[in-house]
Amino acid sequence: MTDPYGSWKSPIQTDVMVGGMIGVGGLVAHGDHLLWTESRPGEGGRVVLVRRDPSGQTDDVTLPPFYMRTRVHEYGGGAYLLHDGTVYFSNFADQQLYRQRFLPDIMAPEAITAAETARRFADARIDDDRSRLICVMEDHSDTNREAVNTIVAVALDTGNVSQLVEGYDFYAAPRISPDGAHLLWVCWSHPNMPWDETELWCGDFASDGSVVNARCLAADGESVCTPDWMPSGEIVFVSDRSGWWNLYAIDVAGESPRALLVMDAEFAGAQWGLGGCNARFLNDHSLITTYQSAGRTHLIDLRVDTGEWREIETPFPSLSVSQCHDGKLMMGGASPDAFPRIGIFDLASGDFETVRTSSDLAFDAGYLSTPEAIEFPTTGDRTAHAFFYAPCNKDMIPDPNERPPLLAFLHGGPTGSTGPTLSLTIQYWTSRGFAVVDINYGGSTGFGREYRQRLNGQWGVVDVDDTEAAAQYLIDGDRVDGERLAIRGGSAGGYTTLAVLTFRDTFKAGASYYGVGDLEALAKDTHKFESRYLDSMIGRYPEDIDIYHERSPIHHVDQLSCPVIFFQGLEDKIVPPNQAEAMVEALDGKGLPVAYMPLEGEQHGFRQAKNIKRTLEAELYFYAQIFCFETADAIEPVDIRNLN
Repeated sequence: MTDPYGSWKSPIQTDVMVGGMIGVGGLVAHGDHLLWTESRPGEGGRVVLVRRDPSGQTDDVTLPPFYMRTRVHEYGGGAYLLHDGTVYFSNFADQQLYRQRFLPDIMAPEAITAAETARRFADARIDDDRSRLICVMEDHSDTNREAVNTIVAVALDTGNVSQLVEGYDFYAAPRISPDGAHLLWVCWSHPNMPWDETELWCGDFASDGSVVNARCLAADGESVCTPDWMPSGEIVFVSDRSGWWNLYAIDVAGESPRALLVMDAEFAGAQWGLGGCNARFLNDHSLITTYQSAGRTHLIDLRVDTGEWREIETPFPSLSVSQCHDGKLMMGGASPDAFPRIGIFDLASGDFETVRTSSDLAFDAGYLSTPEAIEFPTTGDRTAHAFFYAPCNKDMIPDPNERPPLLAFLHGGPTGSTGPTLSLTIQYWTSRGFAVVDINYGGSTGFGREYRQRLNGQWGVVDVDDTEAAAQYLIDGDRVDGERLAIRGGSAGGYTTLAVLTFRDTFKAGASYYGVGDLEALAKDTHKFESRYLDSMIGRYPEDIDIYHERSPIHHVDQLSCPVIFFQGLEDKIVPPNQAEAMVEALDGKGLPVAYMPLEGEQHGFRQAKNIKRTLEAELYFYAQIFCFETADAIEPVDIRNLN
């Protein structure tokens, strides 16, 4: 007897997923201790610093109610800094800076800055010579104007804040030179995003600690990111001036720029968050870094004096390096058949010692679908990219005369990307009999500047075309059922989901997670970091208001004729709830099957275990009602309006 697709019994249950999964990262050796961060859905997404002593005992450094997360740019990043047995961190509740001793003993946090939520801090570095932190600050004090971003110094004894660099709309990566004499930073202004055009600057510290003689080192219509100081005093940075994010060096005066390594590969990604850097010096001349090519991350050892390099074999197709220490790498890794983990990689032997995994769960490989990288033709005689996952469940027998339903995954951003690492969300679907296509539509990162810029002026066109093309490619290959196509996406991926369902008729159902239905409302309501994002993706507002209306699903609900379920965090400042509510009201008024699930206490992206569980099950229930199959598990019903 065969088993209908979608109704397969799977061991990958939501309770197991949310109960046994955490986020891990940032592994470093600090003296004879190891430290790392954990993001815990079971604690509302709280980010915690964890310490392991030489005996192997682990302790939480960050105890409730403290939560290491900054809201600079809303997406945060760079929320903490470790230095000399102390962690300096931004606390989520009040967005203020704290210090906390963790060696030799774990002490209680002490506030550094005043308890006012109008100021946010991120991406800090210690200025030992002057007993202060230097970091990015975002000031929301004046509610009559947009937030003001600057680079500031925060005195460790008094908490007094003094401005060092100002004048641009955004700042990132303040980095102090090894001799304490210079400050490096990246900056940009509206309407650019950090992957469009940024500038690399350097200044000198005066005797009073102010920054003088500021000079621009790189600014030629390029995207510059992740700068840092070499042991020699030179500056290493990533730029896409070649068409790819490659490695360059320049001296402190801004003279003698040189390419360190140029290839058709990416040495950085879209800088949505602060604090990122994936290059670490092993010694004075050896830079350990990574690049991405064809969906795989490669680890290399680069001689910055000669340009010679060698690839280092690792067990992981996706990885990041957080520290070089005593000839070993503190790193994170992930693969299609193993959960993300952090550990110690021995450069000499090639051995990897796991310190912590994101989950101790173990699933038989017979339930795990292996990603297949696919390239498919799309509009304009171009090629786009995706990963295809076939249904996989060793206990089930599919009907050889039936093709599986397809669920298209659309990543956020839209300047983002997806990779071939183990995702229980994807496996949740494939182990129940769905095929999944995880699409890197035009505009995604990882394929060079030209591919990334395909969406310029074309959001709602190129991504829609590529999504359609991916589905058609799989239908033509007789791999999926063309009558049972569903689509899901969050944030920008939610917009593309709604655009595909509105302006095309290939897909039969969809799920929007905090997605955009009204581009004009987004342009008017969203936060500073993305407030001019649409200038490049759609057009200038309000000058190009006609394009905004033309591509907004909310204005074309008459063209939408299939069921949709909406999931929305009620505290979302990036895509406010009124976006989902307007779409739900419009669909309901048209008499289409529609469901809406507003979630208290959630922002942009769901972090609470109960909500992650509920939304995933609700989405499966929704498709079961639309495609008329029985779920193997009992699921709490969802209120679907207009369902006949």
